[in-house]
Amino acid sequence: MATGELRPHVFDGIQEFDNRLPNWWLWTFYAACLFSLAYWFHFHTLKTGDQPGRAYVLEQRAAALKVETEMAKNPMSDEVLLKLSREPGFVADGERIFKNPQLCAQCHREDGSGNIGPNLTDSFWINGGRPMEIYNTVMNGGRPDKGMLAWKDRGSSFVQHAVAYVLSIRGRNLPGKAVEPEAKEVKLQ
Repeated sequence: MATGELRPHVFDGIQEFDNRLPNWWLWTFYAACLFSLAYWFHFHTLKTGDQPGRAYVLEQRAAALKVETEMAKNPMSDEVLLKLSREPGFVADGERIFKNPQLCAQCHREDGSGNIGPNLTDSFWINGGRPMEIYNTVMNGGRPDKGMLAWKDRGSSFVQHAVAYVLSIRGRNLPGKAVEPEAKEVKLQ
């Protein structure tokens, strides 16, 4: 029990002692204050370091560039994409990308049956239904009048995962958006 002097005020029948804070607490507080000043000058005033968010973005760009360089050594082909569409882990990652409401699902629905964009589960394709044609459509965008966005800024790994998932769901013929008039039937591989 503390033996210090009682403070004169009372709240809800409780009085507090006027004890001095422990030295370890004070030194921790002072150190935190000095650190915050040094942090502020380093990152915000002098701008001699990248802030954590920017450092993360730069690190991700470097990693994406490394993956892109590696992918350039092994060019994409119909066979590679079909192989990826049969790998469960790869397709699961593609499904997560596809079903994201801010990405593919917003135009093609979560099941791929089409909303604004065409039904991806049938055999009718506007920009070609071969794996490389699908890959190029996702990477570079579709026809401008159809509004398909280019996703190349997300990197080829993102596009490969999404295309692997699309290849895994085509041929299911889910009821959904009607076939576009300019779509051509493509024999599925």
